[in-house]
Amino acid sequence: MYDLHTHFIPHDVLLWLDDNEKKVHAVREKKDGRQADFLTVNHKWGFELKELFYQEALYLEAQQEAGVSHSLVSPVPQLFLYDLAEEITDELSFVYNKALAGWVKKHDGRLSGLGTVPLNSPLKASERLNEAMNNGLKGAIIGPGASQMLLSDEAFTPFWETADRRKAIIFIHPLLSEDPRLRRRMLPNLIGVPWETTICAADLLLSGFTDRFRNVKILLAHGGGFLPYQIGRLDKGYDKWAGVSSSLSAPPREYLRKFWFDSVLWEKESAAYLKKLIGEDRLVPGSDFPFDLCQWPPLDPGRKGAESLLNVAIEA
Repeated sequence: MYDLHTHFIPHDVLLWLDDNEKKVHAVREKKDGRQADFLTVNHKWGFELKELFYQEALYLEAQQEAGVSHSLVSPVPQLFLYDLAEEITDELSFVYNKALAGWVKKHDGRLSGLGTVPLNSPLKASERLNEAMNNGLKGAIIGPGASQMLLSDEAFTPFWETADRRKAIIFIHPLLSEDPRLRRRMLPNLIGVPWETTICAADLLLSGFTDRFRNVKILLAHGGGFLPYQIGRLDKGYDKWAGVSSSLSAPPREYLRKFWFDSVLWEKESAAYLKKLIGEDRLVPGSDFPFDLCQWPPLDPGRKGAESLLNVAIEA
C-alpha cells in the first residue's frame, strides 16, 4: 500500500529553526498536557511536534506497521513561511529539500519525496523546484496561494513553466483559513482547511490552467476539499454564464480527471463517491500522518492512482 500524503521534518530543519529562532519567531512550549512540545512558527498554525515528525526510525516503523510499503513524504505546511522575507523562505527551502532528498536516497524504493519552494518569489520557487528535482525529489508541496494571489495568477507563470517542463508532481496543501468567522471550535482546521483547497482548485479548474500546463501533475489534499461534491453547481454555471465557460473547452466535470485527489476523507462512502466520479486512476491513498487529524492507517483505494502519479513523475 502507498501513502502519498504524509509529512516529515528532517533533523537539519530543526537545527535551522533553532539557529533562526528569532528570525522566524519559532516557539516551543508545553501545552494542554501533551508530552511533546507544541511548535509555533511566526505566531500561527502551531502543532504538536511529535517524535514521529522527525525520528526517522520511528516514522519508518510506523509506516511499516500500518502496511505502507511506499510513502511520498512532504514538508509540513507550517514551514512554508510564505509571509516572511523571501530570503528566509528560500533559505529554509534549500535546507529542507537537501535534507529530505538525502533521506529519500537512503531508502530508495521505500520513500519518495516532495520539496518546498519559496512561493512568495515565483522566480526563486522555479529555481528551487528545478534544483529539488535534480536531487531526486518528485516535485513540491505548495500552499493554495501566496502574497494574496491565487495560483492561476500570471505572477506564478515562471514556477508553472518549470513544473510543466519537468512533469512535476505539485501537491496543493491548504493552510489554515484566517477568516475571522472561523475563530472557534477548531473551525479553521475542520472547515477552513478543505475550504482553502476548494477555492484554489476551483480557480485552477475554471481558469483553464490544465489546458495551458498539461504536464503538471496536480495532487489535491483532503479529497479536493468540497469541489468534487459541488461539481454539478459548476456545470450549471458553465451552461448559464459566459464568465464560467469562456476559458474552458469542456464542462467542469470533465476537468476533474486532470487532477489527482487523495483519500483523506475519513468516510468510506465519500471516498467511494469520489472514486466513481474521477476514476480509480485519479484517487491516491493518503493519511496526513502524523498530524492529529490524520486518517491512520490510510484508506487504500487501490494502486492505480498512486502508480499513475508516481510513474509519470519519474520521467523527470
